[in-house]
Amino acid sequence: MRIKSLKTWTEGYKLTVPYTIAFATIDAVEIIFVRIEADNGLFGIGSASPSEDVTGETYDDCRRALADNLEDLIIGKDVRHLVSHSREIAKKFPKAPAAQAAIDIALYDLLGKVYQIPVVDLLGRCHHSMPTSVTVGIMPAAEAVESAVEYIAKGFRILKIKTGKVLEEDIEVLQKVREQVGPDIKIRTDANQGYSLEQTIKFMDAIRSLDIELVEQPLKGNKVADMQHLPEKMRKYCMADESLHSPQDALRLAALPQAFGSYNIKLMKAGGISPAIQIAQIALLAGIDLMWGCMDESIVSITAALHAA
Repeated sequence: MRIKSLKTWTEGYKLTVPYTIAFATIDAVEIIFVRIEADNGLFGIGSASPSEDVTGETYDDCRRALADNLEDLIIGKDVRHLVSHSREIAKKFPKAPAAQAAIDIALYDLLGKVYQIPVVDLLGRCHHSMPTSVTVGIMPAAEAVESAVEYIAKGFRILKIKTGKVLEEDIEVLQKVREQVGPDIKIRTDANQGYSLEQTIKFMDAIRSLDIELVEQPLKGNKVADMQHLPEKMRKYCMADESLHSPQDALRLAALPQAFGSYNIKLMKAGGISPAIQIAQIALLAGIDLMWGCMDESIVSITAALHAA
């Protein structure tokens, strides 16, 4: 079962609901798709959604990686050796994790078709269903409450509320939303690196009574040492996102004293399903909780993350 060809193309999409986070407003995205075909006509689809703000990888970086003589790495190779292929791709393009992810996802999709089973069963299914959250962007409190109520009416029971711009307004939003939705709806918050250490402490003290499930990435991704200045109880409520890209990061963050109580795994940061599973295994061994997230991605890569989770 040999790989015959690899093709890429780009498509743009407008978001149904634009949203604002600590450092940007997003209303449209570009997705780079990958199609890998085997010599028997079966094919797999992957997609890439690079984020320069998170990983340093631009869309041009991603396209160059996907156009850079990949024939030497995978064309003519046995698709069943996909983990080996993914490692070689990662070595060749260490600074293009979204490009790595697109190829890795396409290879898993193809291998699942070879064996005629879903990727989740190829990996060893652990769950039959999983809860999901919906994101409420940074907005005035009244609008955030309205948005939260609309999402709950659609069936969502977990809200992720973006924060990280103006501390006092962030606290007000969470207070108003909790007051409106009641105690049965889970609320998470994501600062996207928007706070200083002092602001983080003030923020977490202020929301103590609101039953907030977790606080995602309050400090800059490279400020892991500063996280150690938070009380252990606060650190346990914090989730690593921008501080966590690779299995190596996961191993470093798992060392005691742990800076975060949970990890947000994203295929576009990790480089695909293969390294994402390595991150998950490290976290589980270290007693660290997991969430699987995305970066304005297509249904292709979001579905791949769901299969891996």
